[in-house]
Amino acid sequence: MHDKTLTELAAGLRAKEFSSVELTRYFLDRIARYDGQINSFITVCADYALQQAQAADQALANGDAVSLTGIPLAQKDIFCTDGIRTSCGSRMLDNFIAPYDAGVVERCSGAGMVMLGKTNMDEFAMGSSNETSYYGPVHNPWDREAVPGGSSGGSAAAVAARLTPVATATDTGGSIRQPASLCGITGLKPTYGRVSRFGMIAFASSLDQGGVMARSAEDAALLLNVIAGFDERDSTSAEQTVPDYGATLDETLAGLKIGLPEEYFSDGLDTEVARIIDAAVDEYRKLGAEVKAISLPNTGLAVPTYYVIAPAECSSNLSRFDGVRFGYRCENAVDLEDLYKRSRGEGFGAEVKRRIMIGTYALSAGYYDAYYLKAQQLRHLISDDFAKAFEEVDVIMGPTSPTVAFNLGEKSSDPVSMYLSDIYTIAVNLAGLPGLSIPAGFVGSRPVGLQIIGNYFNEARLLNVAHRFQQVTDWHLRAPQPFAD
Repeated sequence: MHDKTLTELAAGLRAKEFSSVELTRYFLDRIARYDGQINSFITVCADYALQQAQAADQALANGDAVSLTGIPLAQKDIFCTDGIRTSCGSRMLDNFIAPYDAGVVERCSGAGMVMLGKTNMDEFAMGSSNETSYYGPVHNPWDREAVPGGSSGGSAAAVAARLTPVATATDTGGSIRQPASLCGITGLKPTYGRVSRFGMIAFASSLDQGGVMARSAEDAALLLNVIAGFDERDSTSAEQTVPDYGATLDETLAGLKIGLPEEYFSDGLDTEVARIIDAAVDEYRKLGAEVKAISLPNTGLAVPTYYVIAPAECSSNLSRFDGVRFGYRCENAVDLEDLYKRSRGEGFGAEVKRRIMIGTYALSAGYYDAYYLKAQQLRHLISDDFAKAFEEVDVIMGPTSPTVAFNLGEKSSDPVSMYLSDIYTIAVNLAGLPGLSIPAGFVGSRPVGLQIIGNYFNEARLLNVAHRFQQVTDWHLRAPQPFAD
C-alpha cells in the first residue's frame, strides 16, 4: 500500500478494501521496521494515530468523510500538537507538551487525517542538512551516507522512504524545496500567508511558511486543499479565496512561458545537475511551453540579505526561551543571571547560538541601519526582480540546489558553504513567492530537483506545471532501496 497515491488510498478506503485502522497500522509497522535506518521521526504516536483512525472509519461508515479522511500523514515537529511533544528538534523544548493544535494540525485533524508522528528537523528549523537536530541527524534514504537536506529533512526522508504517504513541512529559506530535491520527492512552499502560521513555532516570522511534502504534485495538491486558507489567529494570514488545487492539474501547457534566470546557471552549479535541468526544460518544450532567458540581477545578494534578516528575527523570536517561562532549565543555578546564561547555553545548539548572536548584533543600536535596514532595502530589490520577470513569463525554472546531497559531516565545520546550498531558494522566501521542487533525475544514486517558481497565490499553476511533467516522466515514482519493498 505504500506505493499507492492519495487518490488510490482514498478510493480504497471508500470501497472498503481496507480500513483506516489497517492502513495506519501498515505505516506504523513500516516506521518501526525502517526508521531506525534514517531517523526521520522524533515522536511516533501510535496509540493516538489508531484512535484517530478508528474515528475516521466511523466517519467513513456514517458517510461523513471528506476527501482525505482516514489518510495517514506525518507532521513536522515545529507544529504544536495538543498533548503530544513539540520539540523543534531542540533540547530547549525536549519536554514541551503544547496545550493546543497548530492551525495546520487542526485542519488536518478536521479533515479526518491520521497523524503518525512528528518528524525530525534541524533545531528550530536552522540548517540545510538536518544535522543540527538534538535527536541526531536524519539520513538520506537514497544514500544513508548523505544528508537529506534541511530543515524539513525528516519529513522529506519519511515520504521518500514510504513511511508516510504525505507530510507537512516548513520553508524559511528553502527548507521544503531543498530537502525535497535531495530526497527525490515533490515539495511545495506556498505563497507567504497562504497557510496559517498559528501554532508554528517561529524562526523568522516574515519568512516562515508551512507547506507540503508528497511523492507527486497530485498528492501535494490534495494536501494543500486541506491546509490552505485564512486563519484569523494569524495576523499574516491572507484573506484569499482558496481554489481546488486538483481541478486544474491536467490543463495544457501550450503557450506557457518559462523563464530561465541566467544567474541560476552560472559558476557554482554542478555540471551534471545543469545537464539534468536542461533535459527537464526540454520536456517542457515538448509539452508546448516557450522558454526564454531572463535575468534576476540581485540574486547574488539573496544569501547575505537573508543571513541578516533571518538571524535578526530569530534573535527576537527565541528570546522567550530563557529557562523561566518554558523550555529547558539548567540545574542548580546560583542566581537569575546564571539561570538565563546556562539555560540558553545548554538548551540551544551551536547553529542556533550562532544565528542568535549574528541577529542580536545586526539589531543593536549602532548597527541596525547599517545591516538590518540595508538588508530590508535589498529585499525590496530582490522582490522587484521577480515582479519584472513575471511581466514576461508565467513561471521561472532552474535547479533547486546547486549540487546533489552532500555527505553527512562534509560541511558541518563550514557554515558559509552550508548556507550557499540554499542559494537558489532563499530569494523566493524574501519575496514571499510560491515555489516547488520536483524530481528531475539522478547523479549517481542521488536525486536532482527542478525548482518551479510562480507569482503570488499561483500555486494551482505551479502544481499543474509539475503534474504535466510527472505525467511524461517517472522520476517521482522511483523509490530507494530497501524502502521500495
